[in-house]
Amino acid sequence: MDFKLIAGAIGVLFVFIYAFGSGIWVSSSPEWYASLKRPSWQPPSAIIGLIWPYNFTVLGIASFQVSKSLTRSENITWLVFFGLSIVAALTWANQFYVPHNFLSASIALTLTALLTLPMLFLTFKASLVMGLLLVPYQLWVAIAASLAWGYLARN
Repeated sequence: MDFKLIAGAIGVLFVFIYAFGSGIWVSSSPEWYASLKRPSWQPPSAIIGLIWPYNFTVLGIASFQVSKSLTRSENITWLVFFGLSIVAALTWANQFYVPHNFLSASIALTLTALLTLPMLFLTFKASLVMGLLLVPYQLWVAIAASLAWGYLARN
């Protein structure tokens, strides 16, 4: 089987793991979350409800687009950073919503934002259009990291 096809499929699998895994913890305690003091820069819930489907869709498309355009080593690098960023993002979801450890959650989401930078760079290398479409994801994880630190400071 073609390596580039396999790499794209792995990226899409990662998106499903990301979406499913975060959904488990994020929906685990809505009453607790509603009781928190929110940072003033938190976007409205409607924005959050729109950005995640967009992010997951673009990440899935980017997985195939970069797999077709990058070298084998660049594909592996993209997938490694994507996988590590997902582990960090899921760590945030778990730490924030389950034991309510705001410090660990903030560190994990900051790590997520940093780990997605090489992905964004490689995505731009593969496709200017895909890179531009992935910028909102990068911005979102950076904003989310700042929100995590805001929750830590307020709660």
